[in-house]
Amino acid sequence: MNAVIDTEATPQLRVAPHPTHKFKLLLRREFWEHKGGFLWAPIWAGAISLLLTLMALVVAEVGARKAIAEGKFNGDSFTANGININGLDLGALSSKMDAEAMRNLAGGIDVAALTSSLWPLIVLGFVVFFFCLGSLYDERKDRSVLFWKSLPLSDGETVLSKAASALLVAPTLAVGAAIAGMFGFLVLISIFILFHHGNPYTLVWGPGSPLKVAASMIATIPVYALWALPTVGWLMLCSAWARSKPFLWAILLPVFSGILISWFNLMNVFHLDDGWYWKNIVARSLVSVFPGSWYMSDAMQNQVMHVNDPSDFANAIQIGKSWAVFGSAELWIGALAGAVMIYAAIRLRRWRDDN
Repeated sequence: MNAVIDTEATPQLRVAPHPTHKFKLLLRREFWEHKGGFLWAPIWAGAISLLLTLMALVVAEVGARKAIAEGKFNGDSFTANGININGLDLGALSSKMDAEAMRNLAGGIDVAALTSSLWPLIVLGFVVFFFCLGSLYDERKDRSVLFWKSLPLSDGETVLSKAASALLVAPTLAVGAAIAGMFGFLVLISIFILFHHGNPYTLVWGPGSPLKVAASMIATIPVYALWALPTVGWLMLCSAWARSKPFLWAILLPVFSGILISWFNLMNVFHLDDGWYWKNIVARSLVSVFPGSWYMSDAMQNQVMHVNDPSDFANAIQIGKSWAVFGSAELWIGALAGAVMIYAAIRLRRWRDDN
């Protein structure tokens, strides 16, 4: 006799999702909720930079041809850096450049390539700033926190996923957009050189080091993640604590405390000047999310203070020199302070209720 098994009455074994799987889903949630800031804002910033570069090349082309037509260049030729160029023909330019001129050209190309990639990175600072500021406040404001707390997700997982999105996901996407914008800039310059009978490899890709510049930008992602921790922690703490207007609380508390300390010269008690407080407390809590802000640290000042020409500046952004900040106490003390504030934000999220 065959037995009939009632599957509805049989208890089903439910396997809890792995913590890494839940964390990946939380990261995906943050990306899709803030896709405009994380992805499209850096892409549009890079596209606008390329558009402005194209417009500048067109204006330069029209202006140069107009000057030649009006006879402002003697015999349709002019001198640039001691090199006589006939009309706008760049074909013979590299053959007339000595070793020093080629070295300066290489440094100038690297600096121009790095400068062309700055727009997505500047946008990154604003995106991360306002993302962290609203990360825990907005979910209380629109009451979506009630839904997320009803799911089997801990406060720690939720807050850490937001912090990881700000410290790793957003900068990775911004650096990708910056590198794409840099190569787009070099392609535009190469087309301009080809149009004037020049060799892009000899004048751009050979002297320059775009791959080294790109590798340097990728290598700054872990530097950014640690350096930005104080600002990310402070903004998330304000987002979890403030009942309204977290932007004002985040800005006014460090700024007014700095004003009071400067007013009463309180730092003299510790034999420090007021500038130390503004640099290490106010600035670290508000502007560390902007890429390159670690160059204001004492450890990095020695890397850039002796920059005298473009080639020296290009050497100052090498990977090893960018990682010199890992040996500074400023980085690790700030990272520890940021981690403590993120932990406080996790604790606040557990009981904060604006009812």
